[in-house]
Amino acid sequence: MNFVPKLKLEIAVPDSLAEQVVETLSATARTGKIGDGKIFVFDLLQAARVRTGETGDDAL
Repeated sequence: MNFVPKLKLEIAVPDSLAEQVVETLSATARTGKIGDGKIFVFDLLQAARVRTGETGDDAL
């Protein structure tokens, strides 16, 4: 059994960029071989930047 190295990315973007990010990741990560991965899209209820106190899209 051959194991393929894994990489986990967690990316937070405004809703307006989500589709573009998924398309870009899909196009650049695709090799056509087993292990290309999966993309999951979740709603992010809130984001906060601790250093500045910014919240929402400003924190991204």
